[in-house]
Amino acid sequence: MLNSIVAEEKSKSLENSESQQLFKSIKQKIELIRANPQYGDAVPKKLIPKKIPVDNLWVVDLIRFWRMLYTLKGSQIEILCFILEICDHDRYNNIFGYRKK
Repeated sequence: MLNSIVAEEKSKSLENSESQQLFKSIKQKIELIRANPQYGDAVPKKLIPKKIPVDNLWVVDLIRFWRMLYTLKGSQIEILCFILEICDHDRYNNIFGYRKK
């Protein structure tokens, strides 16, 4: 969906929208994760929400307080990275049960 929004904005000659910045940030972080799968911050096992059925969870900060959640699967020979969600700050707080003070 973000990909189509960015393509539409570029067709309208919009060069530096928030959507485009987020898209660039995601692409940059994916490249960093390819180079080092453990690039992000590991979420302690006891803090992984039960509604996310994974053994490990990593968080990468994106621009404007967006987050990318991913998990790693595989062996020493091959590591697969699955991006589970890209969420804004409010959604991130909701996933982990954080409340505003």
